Parts: sequence; structure tokens; C-alpha cells
Amino acid sequence: MKMKDPSCIVIDEIVAFLALLIYLQPDVVTLFYCFLLFRFFDILKPFPINILEKKFEGGFGIMIDDIAAAIYSALIIILFNQYVF
Repeated sequence: MKMKDPSCIVIDEIVAFLALLIYLQPDVVTLFYCFLLFRFFDILKPFPINILEKKFEGGFGIMIDDIAAAIYSALIIILFNQYVF
């Protein structure tokens, strides 16, 4: 059964955002950019996030798109820190 991601429940976003911060030691500025990137990918759902959301059912399907958005965000922050600073 396909479950729609209820907008009143935000634990999936909180868990994914905290997972994003596990490997980073963010200062205030990095934290701000992490949040912006995470929300950008979570709302826009670029490929393959949009496929993951549709492919998996239940709670896992609701969580996997947020985890993928966190991974995208972490990759951009890591690459940015690697090559810019």
C-alpha cells in the first residue's frame, strides 16, 4: 500500500537532516548551507530521489527520499569544502 508523506509529521526530515550533520563539523554558516541544500533537494526531488520515493512503500518509502536529499546535500558540502577552502 502506498502511503503519502503526511506534511504534519516531520520526523523523517529531522532524522535525515541530523544524518547529514553526522559527518560534518558545521559552523553556523555551514549549518545554514546544509539546511538550504537539504530543503532544496527535499522539495525539488531531482533524479533519482523522485524514483526512490515512488518505488518503495510504507515508512521506508517516506524516509528514503529524505535520506537521499541528505546524501546529495552532504556531497555538495564536502565537495565545496574540498575544492573551495
